[in-house]
Amino acid sequence: MASTLRIALVQMAVAEEKTKNVERAVQLVEEAAGNDAQLVVLPECFNGPCSLSANTNYVEPVPGESTAPLGDAAKKFGVFVVGGSVREREGDKIYNTCTVWGPQGNMLAKYRKMHLFDVNMPGELVSQESSFFTPGNTLTTFELPHCKIGLGICYDMRFPETARLYAKLGCKVVLYPGACSMVTGPDHWQLLQRSRAIDNQVYVANVSPARNTNHSFVTWGHSSIVNPWGEVIATCEEKETIVYGDLDMDYVDKVRQMIPVLKQMRDDVYEVTAK
Repeated sequence: MASTLRIALVQMAVAEEKTKNVERAVQLVEEAAGNDAQLVVLPECFNGPCSLSANTNYVEPVPGESTAPLGDAAKKFGVFVVGGSVREREGDKIYNTCTVWGPQGNMLAKYRKMHLFDVNMPGELVSQESSFFTPGNTLTTFELPHCKIGLGICYDMRFPETARLYAKLGCKVVLYPGACSMVTGPDHWQLLQRSRAIDNQVYVANVSPARNTNHSFVTWGHSSIVNPWGEVIATCEEKETIVYGDLDMDYVDKVRQMIPVLKQMRDDVYEVTAK
């Protein structure tokens, strides 16, 4: 099994027009592949602004007009693509959904955001995703030649149980496409990422849209990769860019051998399990 996985986090500038966003995403996948990335990750809501008021303009089935081109790009450029998220319609329900595409152009996995961002900070930030989205209820992993990877979306990162379950399932990497706000981002975005990495001795990668102050929901940016020791090994500021990182799976094993927390859990006293 290959030890090192080169990933690319695409912190893309998201515009109003869905078609242009999809075209730009494909261009950035090509650029990342040209820089030897093996896994390319897009941000949450990559095909349109994150505002709930604008969401109905971007709702579509999966696969659909925003996600099918990702499969084509994965095949054309010979990479794995994690499609951030789109607003997926299935029947009368709408989900915040991440798709994963393999180098053969096939959809390897589909994850629906489980924890919806319902918060009330008067005068700063009020959001009720549950008024629009239906929560998913299934953990989702996929496998590369290098490792098994677990998926979450943004607010999911605040719930340590899911990351722990991914570690117990054998994941060495957890990805969180996200769109963290300017209110919580400065204090929480990287702290949560480092916490989940240390808790579970995994690589954690967060990828955000670039900041656009013209949008009603302004994102923090700062896409980052944290290693199993809790160190930030790659990051950026708020503008459009691609963040690259080389993830060493042997280093995951080394950290887990030095401090074997996953073997020392007291299953006789407590246990985190999935229903």
